[in-house]
Amino acid sequence: MPQTIDDICETFALLDDWEDRYRYVIELGRELPPYPEEARDAAHKVSGCVSQVWLQTQTDGAQENPRLIFNGDSDAHIVKGLVAIVLALYSGKRAADIVALDAEALFSKLGLDENLTPQRSNGLRSMVARIRHEAETFL
Repeated sequence: MPQTIDDICETFALLDDWEDRYRYVIELGRELPPYPEEARDAAHKVSGCVSQVWLQTQTDGAQENPRLIFNGDSDAHIVKGLVAIVLALYSGKRAADIVALDAEALFSKLGLDENLTPQRSNGLRSMVARIRHEAETFL
């Protein structure tokens, strides 16, 4: 069962150094469900990421403010873990809640903003922008 964002925050708080946190992020990526091969295409690829990142969006079918379910993957271990964190934050929420959510505050709380390379930070922001855009299209 995938970890919730609260579980991830609690574990981050227990880990003292960034090497342990990086290992945990990689472990989170390994726990992602398999990503369908047919969705590894340009339509699902997230632009702005140095590594390859794919995001797939499904809805619960509601006409107004649907619940969005995301699936994702990356070809890089640490980035795949970052995908897992982003999915834990957003997947299963209603479109309006996704648009209103402040991901930057969470990333700051976890220390991601100061411990990731600028390229990975930009990729993380690109994932968030893509998810927010997806949510906005359903509103």
